[in-house]
Amino acid sequence: MRHACARGPMEIAKKSDVLIGYAAAVGCPAESCEAGKAGVCQGCPGRELCLQQQGGVDEDQKYINVRMKAIKKKILVLSGKGGVGKSTVAACLGMALAKLNTKVGILDLDICGPSIPKLLAVEGQAVVNSQYGWTPLRSPHSEVKVMSVGCLLGESDSPVVWRGPRKSSLIKQFLKDTFWGRLDYLIFDTPPGTSDEHLTVVKMLLNVKPEGAILVTTPQDVALATIRKEISFCRKMSLNIIGIVGNMASYVCPCCKEESPIFTDDGGVQSLCNEYSIPFLGTVPLDPVLVMCCETGTNVYEQNSIAADTLLDIARTLL
Repeated sequence: MRHACARGPMEIAKKSDVLIGYAAAVGCPAESCEAGKAGVCQGCPGRELCLQQQGGVDEDQKYINVRMKAIKKKILVLSGKGGVGKSTVAACLGMALAKLNTKVGILDLDICGPSIPKLLAVEGQAVVNSQYGWTPLRSPHSEVKVMSVGCLLGESDSPVVWRGPRKSSLIKQFLKDTFWGRLDYLIFDTPPGTSDEHLTVVKMLLNVKPEGAILVTTPQDVALATIRKEISFCRKMSLNIIGIVGNMASYVCPCCKEESPIFTDDGGVQSLCNEYSIPFLGTVPLDPVLVMCCETGTNVYEQNSIAADTLLDIARTLL
């Protein structure tokens, strides 16, 4: 049987970027990838992974540590499932912290479904690779620094069809090569669930002690069931849980601003926090003004929005 690297992963990669993570996904035999054994493993996307599995040192980690130590607080925004408004909360918290006179950056780790560029109105802007690294984009209405794979794609409709090792490699490059400078807060908008992206970023931040994670969920049982898994993930990874944000529990009338509950039991999030002894940060209503701002990439804090007031209170709690 031929060695996994000898099956031509680089030749496959030339035909299609989709399969560039093939060798790492099937797993190269570790004994063939030892340093000093030539030829066959050179250029294989799984070579670095093989070396680390043998106890090797990740040379990129020291550069990541230098970048991240210039940032005071690193906060991950997590959700158990998609569609609960995690990216909206991450973007709005970033804008709220900036409004409170702090220097803020947002790193979009949702490789396959980046939405931060639209929410912060940086779509169409090009990332510049300077002598100090990738220069993050700046949101035009909040001065929040932004980095996302959505800013690296030639077309916004282009899909990112990558296997796990390729996504992990890009996340490491974001951490190592992005020139954030000195920030008070760096918010990581992660994809739903507990997968490659989460494991990679938690491991890469281990040496610089992130502040913790904010969990976002809606009050229905199907969402609360997945957020329990997220809580277990954080505790297994020794990642502090800053608190839980309940989202879209009520609807704000655009005319009279009265709130109407959407779910029968809108206290489910609060009960979950009590059960696990986790701080409850607040409930963000479903506000048409916030929805409009997200769709157009405008600053919700310049509008008359009840949801914005709640998010601003959460940001003050973080401060």
